Amino acid sequence: MSSRAFTRFVFSPAATPDLPLLLESVGYNPNQEKIARPDGYPYYHWLQTAEGEGELTFANGTVPLPPGSGMLLPPDMPHAYEAKRSSKWETYYLTFGGAAVNSILAAFGIREAAMFRWEAEAPLTPLLGQLLNKLDSIQDLFGLETSTEVYRFLAVLSQFGQVSSSAVPRNMEKLGPLLAWMEQEYGNPDIGLDTLADVVGMSGRHLSKLFQQTFGIAPYSYLTHMRIHKAKEHLASEPGVTVSAIAGKTGFRDASHFVATFRKHTGMTPQQFRRLH
Repeated sequence: MSSRAFTRFVFSPAATPDLPLLLESVGYNPNQEKIARPDGYPYYHWLQTAEGEGELTFANGTVPLPPGSGMLLPPDMPHAYEAKRSSKWETYYLTFGGAAVNSILAAFGIREAAMFRWEAEAPLTPLLGQLLNKLDSIQDLFGLETSTEVYRFLAVLSQFGQVSSSAVPRNMEKLGPLLAWMEQEYGNPDIGLDTLADVVGMSGRHLSKLFQQTFGIAPYSYLTHMRIHKAKEHLASEPGVTVSAIAGKTGFRDASHFVATFRKHTGMTPQQFRRLH
């Protein structure tokens, strides 16, 4: 870890308040300084030891954070942390929120203010380092890809990071591949609930219940949100492409349907959005 320099990515949750999960910041600190937050942090805060050892103090006392461990703190919980016995402490951290974050955490069986430990060979160990490397090379203007990465992190955390927990339920594990499939196929206007259900091999009713419990919205509504965010990316990055062409790229059958849906979700027309961005 010592070869990696201080790395930090900060995003703007206010730009995508309707995402079920959103990434606020992620980073690596090769020499973690002492931090005291008497008012807590406004987002969920994950802190993980890379090397060395730290101590974290919160409502239930002080806990050590050796390698292979991390702590999840809920928003606004007072806390402080520092290196143990003034030794060097290398950390990864992740802060996140989102419209459905509480239901997603509950679905994964992740409790608030929870400490996790895992084996050295578990995929959780290198996950945030891999995410930082990925963020160096992608353009994610409206947070969809980073939203998927937060979901992936929570899935891996729930599966490998709890000493006495059961594995992620089978149906929850299936949502990750479906979200990845939607990321690739959102431009197909023929996708319906039955199509989505077929991808994961379950009934439309079961899939709808699972999405409602996890994200607080229906599967097709999630796909529509994804299409709108993809349309925003095209509008902002491709000024020469017509609104009609962007409608076709993002799964809308015609421009009028696209404009009406875009206005419903954003409060403005695609052209107005383009002028602003």
